[in-house]
Amino acid sequence: MHPDAINYFNRHTQRVETEQIYGEGFLRWIYGSLSGRLALHAVAKRAFFSRWYGWRMDRPASRAKVAPFIQNFRVDTGEFADAPESFRTFNEFFYRKLKPGARPIAGDVRTAVFPADGRHLGFPDVSQMAGIFVKGAVFGLGELLRDRELAEQFHRGAMVLSRLCPVDYHRFHFPVAGLATEPRLINGWLYSVSPIALRRNIQIFTENKRALTRIESPEFGTVLMLEVGATNVGSFEYTFPPNTRVAKGAEKGYFKFGGSSTITLFEPGRVKLDDDLLAHTAEHRELYARMGDRLGVAA
Repeated sequence: MHPDAINYFNRHTQRVETEQIYGEGFLRWIYGSLSGRLALHAVAKRAFFSRWYGWRMDRPASRAKVAPFIQNFRVDTGEFADAPESFRTFNEFFYRKLKPGARPIAGDVRTAVFPADGRHLGFPDVSQMAGIFVKGAVFGLGELLRDRELAEQFHRGAMVLSRLCPVDYHRFHFPVAGLATEPRLINGWLYSVSPIALRRNIQIFTENKRALTRIESPEFGTVLMLEVGATNVGSFEYTFPPNTRVAKGAEKGYFKFGGSSTITLFEPGRVKLDDDLLAHTAEHRELYARMGDRLGVAA
């Protein structure tokens, strides 16, 4: 095991597990060495690199990567809405749909759910965060939201960070029901959001390209949901009609190839996050859960 192995707690197996990081050697080089950091700033964080890589993943030749990826990362093909051999490109496989019922939506209208499959951290009061992945590593809501009034409104609110790995289901969904606005783009770089990168620079969340949606919920008040781009994820595609009422668990959109993240923010006093999410976050350990699993209840 690498001395810097990334461990998380799996809610479904009830065990601490070690993440199998896609492209681990490259990521440790580019974020952990001088030559790598030079390449990062010159090439990897820039939009043209992600556009080029995304183009490659949309080419018919990329289809050859699908079967080895499924085998190497033990992806459960039984959940797929379409047969693995039906995908014409790697990206088609990457943003695949799942069978109806593969991700049950937990609870009633007073239950909030995780918006995506992934590894999650939960903070009951953003203003009291001592550290996200490591002690002392935090970012400001003003820089994240680029909106002073919103930052003040959510200053003491709750936040859930959801980090998707390349092996995960890459469609994201609404955590609560309500009226959802059109996403507002906040432009930025495209650093990796792998744990290797985030442990070295948590400001990636405030520097990367991202988009923000407001959800006006009768049970939770105003909820903010952000999608964060990353290296090889130059864009997020939306599949919901903006400025309409959405159901909890309804599909919002999808990421193309690469690791990605969503951030969900609740106003102060509007949500009680689940105990296991809080307990593992306090240990700087992520909780693995799937889209539709409960993250908390209305306060």
